[in-house]
Amino acid sequence: MPMLNAKRFRLREETIALETFGRKQLTTQVPAGSVVTVSGPTSEDGRMVDVYWGGHKMVMFADDIQKRGEQVADASN
Repeated sequence: MPMLNAKRFRLREETIALETFGRKQLTTQVPAGSVVTVSGPTSEDGRMVDVYWGGHKMVMFADDIQKRGEQVADASN
């Protein structure tokens, strides 16, 4: 699986994400058109990645990001 770390993706489809609040976890639907920034792998096998969206740190499946998103240029480019 290619490295997604520090890359930004615009989602073409609504995609599920998981946000943790202490011991509670909340499932969220990230809307189509949203841009998420991958901050690193969550799991050793790379199937789950940490992302930032709307000022919140969340976890998403790397496969979902690759299938439902398109990489966008960094703001510095």
